[in-house]
Amino acid sequence: MSRFEEVLQNIFIGQRQGAELYQRIFVVSAYSGMTNMLLEHKKTGEPGVYERFADAHNEDAWLEALDNVQQAMTAKNAELFKGEYELQAANRFIEGRISDVRDCMVSLQQLCSYGHFQLTEHLMKVREMLASLGEAHSAFNTVLALKKHGINARLADLTGWNQREPKAFQDMVRDSFAGIDFNSELVVATGYTHCSEGLMNTFDRGYSEITFAQIAAATGASEAIIHKEYHLSSADPALVGVDKVVTIGRTNYDVADQLSNLGMEAIHPKAARTLRRAGIHLRIKNAFEPEHQGTLISQDYCSEKPCVEIIAGRKDVFGIEVFDQEMLGDVEYDLEITRLLKQLKLYVVNKDSDANSITYYVSASRKMINRASRLIEERYPMAEVNVHNIAIVSAIGSDLKVKGILAKTVAALAEAGISIQAVHQSIRQVEMQCVVQEEDYDAAIAALHRALIEPENHGDVIVAA
Repeated sequence: MSRFEEVLQNIFIGQRQGAELYQRIFVVSAYSGMTNMLLEHKKTGEPGVYERFADAHNEDAWLEALDNVQQAMTAKNAELFKGEYELQAANRFIEGRISDVRDCMVSLQQLCSYGHFQLTEHLMKVREMLASLGEAHSAFNTVLALKKHGINARLADLTGWNQREPKAFQDMVRDSFAGIDFNSELVVATGYTHCSEGLMNTFDRGYSEITFAQIAAATGASEAIIHKEYHLSSADPALVGVDKVVTIGRTNYDVADQLSNLGMEAIHPKAARTLRRAGIHLRIKNAFEPEHQGTLISQDYCSEKPCVEIIAGRKDVFGIEVFDQEMLGDVEYDLEITRLLKQLKLYVVNKDSDANSITYYVSASRKMINRASRLIEERYPMAEVNVHNIAIVSAIGSDLKVKGILAKTVAALAEAGISIQAVHQSIRQVEMQCVVQEEDYDAAIAALHRALIEPENHGDVIVAA
């Protein structure tokens, strides 16, 4: 959305004319950086409006942060619209929303100064209200821009603004699209949906794809398309070389789930589940190469012959190794430790075990890993707990029953001077994971791509025409 003019010409309009412009629904996210300013920076943790409000020590801090958001949003409006009418309309819309939010938050802060009302009980609602500003801003602007180009665009505002009471998620989506004539209206929907379940309670900032999938299912879409800044490729071009990677033409939802497990989401797994159950194919396209067909993801696809489709991985992983000779034959160890990790909200990428040890491969901050390690030691005083800085590299494919793939993988990493800490290959044969030292991650990705994909000159990869 930050390269909006290109997106407008490549995706919204392109070569389409007349009736070809319609029968489509666009679900838009906030402009780049806006949600960081509204909530907190996703990578650095720098506090935004929400974090400053939740801190509750300095009212001026969150008010100043909200003013900064308004300035950034109106600056974006000025960048997008040169015509006075559109610019004034865009500014009036977002300034009105921000004014409502400011009044609501000030009133809530005053209310919670009384002992009977606790701010913590209302923070999730505040978080959702703030997050909705970003999507409403970009969706409203998109409708304005489309109308300026003579297109009959319509805003489907799912933020529930001024709605008396929330509806269930599915009802909110279904009711918002009832009565729309898709033959003559191009619909732009907000990525955030206000509902009784509270999307952010479960998905936090991943709610846009959940909304996207539910809209597709509710309207009986023939295909769901996610436009990204890049193609879904056989590996990260920055690690293996732009000239070495190829776009994956087709794959299935199982492969998409493996990528999600590694933190490289083609689509959120819960959104994929909605599409899968509705029988809707998903296409991943590069927004800046509109003529390219991209990657088609379906439920029943399987490659014509066994092959590796993607080399992927994850660096932000720690191995928590628990050794205790008392655990032999006692499944309670695994159950208890898994429950503890879940309580700490740590994401377990994988795990392995032998007679008297279990290693959990966990994605989290070092602080949280140390806390988990300490709690495990307290629960099992006789256990020896060690934490390892590791990375995971994976070979993934819709049919990975490639003869000798394990031998080729081990040989490729050995030739690159990389020591394998552990190997995982399940009977289902869709992924093979190698655990390596964190500093070997980049070299391991390149080595596996060379060994498992490049030798056949990409012949084992199904490439889109």
